[in-house]
This record gives sequence, C-alpha cells and structure tokens, in this order.
Amino acid sequence: MHKKITLNAPPSKSVSHRALLAAGLAQGTSELENVLVSEDILRTRDCLAALGAVFSGTDSEPVVKGLGGRIKGPFLDPVKLDVGESGTTCRLLAAIVSAGQGSFEISGSGRMHQRPVKSLGQSLEGQNVRFKYLGLDGCPPVRIETSGLPGGLITVSLDESSQYLSGMLMAATMAGSSLVINIGGKKVVSWPYVNLTLQAMQRFGNPAQLQTLQEGQWRHADPDRIQHVEPGKIRFVVQPGVFSPVRYRVEGDFSNASYLLAAGAVGELPVEVCGLDLESRQGDRRILEILELMGAKVAATHDGVMVSPARLHGVDLDMGTCPDLVPTVAVVASMATGATRISNVAHLRIKESDRLAGVQQEVSRAGCRCRLTEDGLEMEPAELVRGGEIHFKTYGDHRMAMSLSLYELAGIRVSLDNPACVNKSFPGFWDEWKKVRRAYAGRGD
Repeated sequence: MHKKITLNAPPSKSVSHRALLAAGLAQGTSELENVLVSEDILRTRDCLAALGAVFSGTDSEPVVKGLGGRIKGPFLDPVKLDVGESGTTCRLLAAIVSAGQGSFEISGSGRMHQRPVKSLGQSLEGQNVRFKYLGLDGCPPVRIETSGLPGGLITVSLDESSQYLSGMLMAATMAGSSLVINIGGKKVVSWPYVNLTLQAMQRFGNPAQLQTLQEGQWRHADPDRIQHVEPGKIRFVVQPGVFSPVRYRVEGDFSNASYLLAAGAVGELPVEVCGLDLESRQGDRRILEILELMGAKVAATHDGVMVSPARLHGVDLDMGTCPDLVPTVAVVASMATGATRISNVAHLRIKESDRLAGVQQEVSRAGCRCRLTEDGLEMEPAELVRGGEIHFKTYGDHRMAMSLSLYELAGIRVSLDNPACVNKSFPGFWDEWKKVRRAYAGRGD
C-alpha cells in the first residue's frame, strides 16, 4: 500500500529572532504566536529582558512590553548580555545596543568568542560608538560604549554575514536623524535574511526604504524584485521612529524543515511537511528548488509541501544566499549519482563549527569522495558504507547533527557524538525523526 510520512515544520528561527527584537523595541505590548522555543531564541529573549523589556505569557506565545525605542545602560557598569552560541543574537543585538546610550557587554560560549564582529565595529566608528574587545581582537566578549547614533551615513560590509545589516536596519529606527546605510565590501552573502528583517520592520510599522543606483540616480526599489545585489549599488534609508506593537504569528522554518524534506528525496517514502508557507521570503525555501534540480518530485499540498523520492543526480550550486542548507544538500548529494559542486559559502568556516571542514570530514566518513575548495565543496559520490554503524562527529553543530541523520535512510546505523545539540534551533527534531523511523520500521516488504 502506498504510504506517506507526515511531519511538522518547526517555527522559523530567523523570523522568531526578528519578531522578538521588533516587539522588544516597540512602544507598547505585542502578542507573538508560534515563536520557536530553542536555546538561541531564549538567548535573544533573555538579552531583551536584561535591557528592560518585560515578558509574560509562554515561551511559544510571549506577550512583550517593549522598550519604546529607548535603550539605556550605565556607562561605568555595563549591562551584561549573554548570547550563548547564538550568532544571530550577537550580531543583531550588537548593532541595536549601539543605538542606545551607555555601556553594554556582549559575551557568549562555545565558538562565539572566535566569531568576528569587527566589521560592524568599524562601520560604527563614525557614529559615536566604540567597540572594546576583551578577548581576541575583533571577537566577543566585547564592550560597546555609545552615546547614541546621530544618523547620517554609514557603510556596512556583508562579506561575512548579512546580520550586521539586519541589526543596523533595526538600530537605525533609534537614530537621532535619518540614517543612510550603504552596502560595502566585495560581495553579499545570505541576502534573503535581510528581506526577513525588512518584512518584520514593515509589520511593526517602521519600514526601511531600499534604493538602487540606476543611471547615476538613487531610486526606490521593491525588495522582492531584487535578484542580484552588488556592493555600491544598493542602499537603505531609515527614518527615526518607534515600532508599533502588533499581534504577530511566526511562520514555519524552511532551514530546519530541510532535513525533513530531504528525507522524502533520499528515502523510499514520500514526506509531507506541514506548516510551510510557499510564498515565504525565507531564502532557505530554495531547498525545494534544489531537491527538484537533483531529481526529486516536489508538490504543494493543502497543509504544506510533499517531496517524493526519485533517482537523484549531482548539481552545480551557488549557495551564497542559503548557506545553512549546505550540510543538508551535501548529505543528499553524497547519495546521488554524479558530481556536485557547492560554491560561494566560504563564510561557513565561521559558524558554530567550521561547517565546511565538518561536512567534508563526515560525508567522507560515510564513503563519499569530498574535497574542500576555496569557497565550498566538490563531491564525487562513491559506494556508501551501508549496513554498519558509523560514529559521526557533530562538532556541537545542530545543522550537522540533523543532516547526518539522513544517512539512516541509506541503511547506515547513525551514531552521533552529541545528538542534544539540535536544541540550539530545533528541540523537537528527534520527535519528528521518530515518525520517520516508525514509518520505515512498520513497512512490509
């Protein structure tokens, strides 16, 4: 009998961060729904609380009394902000507190104290903001001393992360006058995440204006129509103002749904993932296009999207706009026929782990021929080590743990050194994955 596996997408981590931050800065009380409950999101909530925002309700449906666009801390005794291992919390909050007044100290754990924020600090040097690094130069822990952003002109580089820009867009609402944010650097990575920030700002009542350089003139542009972003030819104009409180429901997460969707491509049973918005601005919605390019069948359903298995083949992918999908795609590619090349993701070396080196090591452990390139991976699938148990390293990285679990569908008994690291972004992953295991355990021949 034909059978499908029905799974549920978790709430979006990226949207949850931005909804909490906008609600935390708003004038009044917002009601949020379907917020992801994970370690990273709790760090954002706790940092906002340390700044003075007031939370009630539940973790998944918080009621947030915002700061009214005013962040203040003493200059001599900095407000302590523990971001844990959340890079998003660190980078967005570093920009946001720079628009406040006082002294703020951001610290974390794990690899956070090796993850750079110097580019943001350099951007803010002309805005009465000082970054004092208390450990490695350019990395947290960092003390930020500020008397507020006067406004004017600032240039933000997106070579390492789009999160600097996302943070500055929100911070700009608290500036003394309008702030023009130019895009500098040599390239732009993770651009779709900026679109999620623009969406949140618009929903909370203080939208940013995007402008592109056309024939020597700056002209307004629709963010949804921007396909290619070139430094020096795009900028944002943000007027000072306070976010308005709203009722806001967080959509499902394509990043964390990618492992569940991929299970439909590499296994023998179709997988339906419920709770995904096919019109989402999330860049990781591209997982559907990538799985289709590799040969899987993808179809919209009433509740979400269905991926059905087919013979998979290798592809050549620029994944600069969706780097969080790289571990998922690499594991799928290792089960395909033909070579796969993944490029434009050099910034994965500064994630929770050196995610490029980690992926290369672990797919090689499963039997795939994989080599590192300057900005990505080249993979040539070989016969996988099926039928036995493989002990995989997760490097404490949630995305490694979830993607490597897909090898169970290739007949490998997967053993992970730290399965609990999924709590960083998807605490319910193993509950959903048990449904996959049960479906296969209950199959007749």
